[in-house]
Amino acid sequence: MSIIIAGERSGVGKTTVTLTLLASLCRRGVTIQSFKVGPDYIDPMFHQYVTGRPCRNLDTVLTSESYVQECFHHHSPKCEYALVEGVMGLFDGVGQSSLVSRQSSNKSDNMTFASTAHIAKLLDIPVVLVIDCSRLSGSVAAIAHGYCSLDSKIKIAGLVLNRVGSDRHLSLLKNSLAPLQIPILGVLRRQDNITIPDRHLGLVPTAELPELDNIINRLADLGDTCFDWQQLLPLIKSNHSVINPPKSEIQNLKSKIKIAVARDNAFNFYYQDNLDILEKLGAELIFWSPLKDTQLPKNIQGIYFGGGFPEVFASELAANTKILTSVKKAILEGIPTIAECGGLMYLCEQIIDFEDKSWSMVGILPTSAQMDKKLTLGYRRAVALENSFLFDAGTNVYGHEFHRSHLITNPQQPLFDTYRFDCDENTGFEGCNLPNVHASYIHQHWGESVEIPQRFLQQCLNFRENFQMTL
Repeated sequence: MSIIIAGERSGVGKTTVTLTLLASLCRRGVTIQSFKVGPDYIDPMFHQYVTGRPCRNLDTVLTSESYVQECFHHHSPKCEYALVEGVMGLFDGVGQSSLVSRQSSNKSDNMTFASTAHIAKLLDIPVVLVIDCSRLSGSVAAIAHGYCSLDSKIKIAGLVLNRVGSDRHLSLLKNSLAPLQIPILGVLRRQDNITIPDRHLGLVPTAELPELDNIINRLADLGDTCFDWQQLLPLIKSNHSVINPPKSEIQNLKSKIKIAVARDNAFNFYYQDNLDILEKLGAELIFWSPLKDTQLPKNIQGIYFGGGFPEVFASELAANTKILTSVKKAILEGIPTIAECGGLMYLCEQIIDFEDKSWSMVGILPTSAQMDKKLTLGYRRAVALENSFLFDAGTNVYGHEFHRSHLITNPQQPLFDTYRFDCDENTGFEGCNLPNVHASYIHQHWGESVEIPQRFLQQCLNFRENFQMTL
C-alpha cells in the first residue's frame, strides 16, 4: 500500500504536508521512498534531502503509463514506506491529444491525463486530500463531498485540513464534515514560523538554504503531533512486490564512457532515472562544478548540462573564465554535449539578467539568453527538423518547458518545430542543432526513450575512438 498526497487545487500546501510526513517518518528511523507526480525538479530535491533517497518522477506525458507503474513498483518495495506527492489539484491534467488517445485505455479519462487522479488509478493507491481551510468553515463539506463523489474509481482515504486558524475554526470544520464520515488524518494549524523561500521558478533549491535543517526539524515536530498515525501508517506501509525496472540494453564496452555532468547550485535539474539509465548503458558519471572548477574532468568523452538557475549565479559563472575556456575548447574539438534549459543558456554568448546586466558565457551558441517576466510553461510535442546525433528528422519528442528567459535571436539551425501538447498549437522553432551539441529549453525524461541516451553514448564512444586516433 501507499498513498498519494493530493490537493483540491494548487497552493493548498501539498509539499508542506508531504515534507512534514516524510520528516516525521524519517525521525522514527524508517526507510521511505518518495515519488512526485509531474515534471518538477525542485520538490524532489526536498524529498531527497529529507529521506536521503532520490525521489522518482511519475509523469505519463514524459514517459508512459506502463513506465510509471514499473518505476513505482520497482522502487517502492525497497523501503518500508512509500509516499507520492501529487501535482496541482487532484483532477487537473492535460487535455486531449494524440498521445493521450494512444496511451489511455479509458477515453473518459483524457481530460485528467497526467493528473494526480490519473496516477492514483494507475497505481491503485488511495488519495489523502489536502484542503486549504484558511477561508472555509461549513463549505469544506461541499468541497470534500465533491472530490469524493466525482470519480468512483478514486478512493479518498481521508483528509488533511491545512491552515486551520483556531480551536473554534477546527470545531466548525469537523462539525461540517461529520455527516460525510470521511476520516480526518491530519490537522495543520497556520504556521507562520515555517517558511521555505521561493523565487521566479518555485522554491529555492535545497543547496541554497543554510537553515533547511532547522526547517525540517520543525516540520518533524509538527508531524509528530498533527497526524493520526494509527490510521496513516498502515496506508503508507509498502507491501508491493518487486517489479524489475524497464530494461536498458547495456553496451558491451571495454571501459566505461566517461560523461562530465555539471552539478552545483547553478545546474541541478536532473531526473534521477536519466542518470541511472546512462550508468546502465555503460556510462561513468563524473560530477563537476561550472561555478568552482577551473578545468573539465580529465579523459571525458561527453558533457551533460542539466537545467537550473544560471541566471542567479551569472556573475560567478562569468568570473570563472578558465572553465568557460575549457568547455568551449572541448566542444570545438567535437565532444558530444547535451545542454537542457539552463545548460543552453550557459552555452550562449551571454546571459542578460533581470536587471539587464550582461554576463559572458561559453559562447558556443551565437545568441544570448535574456531573462524576462514571462513564464514559458507547458508540455511540448517537438518534431526534429533534421538529423542530429540524438534524433532522426521527423522524430516526435515529448518534453516540458519551464523558464523565464528567451533567446534574443533565433538559431539558424533550430532543433525542433514545437507544439503544445494538449491542442497541437504550434509554438515555433526551438533549440540549437550543432554537429555535436544538442541545446534546448525542452526537458526530457528518457524512461520511455532509451534510444536517446543510447545514441548519445554511441556518439561519445565514436568521439573517444576518433580522438584517440588523432593523438
